[in-house]
Amino acid sequence: MSSDNRPLSPHLQVYRLPFTALTSISHRISGVLLAGGALMLVYWVVATAAGPTSYALASSIFASWPVQLLMLLWTFVLFYHLCNGIRHLFWDAGYGFELQTAQRSGQAVIVGAALLTGLAWFIALV
Repeated sequence: MSSDNRPLSPHLQVYRLPFTALTSISHRISGVLLAGGALMLVYWVVATAAGPTSYALASSIFASWPVQLLMLLWTFVLFYHLCNGIRHLFWDAGYGFELQTAQRSGQAVIVGAALLTGLAWFIALV
């Protein structure tokens, strides 16, 4: 028996994940992150219903820059999950499985999510 210290193949140290695998993993992670963001939304709704003092506290928390940054990232995650979900619907219908098409649609999902995030924040701030 040889005593090679090489990792078994495929191994994450030597094997680069395809772009489509990364977008698929990101889609699953974005679903989990959306659940966390939904808890923030529930907190805001409950604070609104609890009265002016609770709402003032929630408003001050949501106005802080770290929470604003989290909300910006959550907005991107929301639009990423939406756009990638539409992409998966096309896949479910049997379209877009060619390697180049799958990579282009993944890039379009990222660009679309960024554009929709910018548009949503622009509209919210104007």
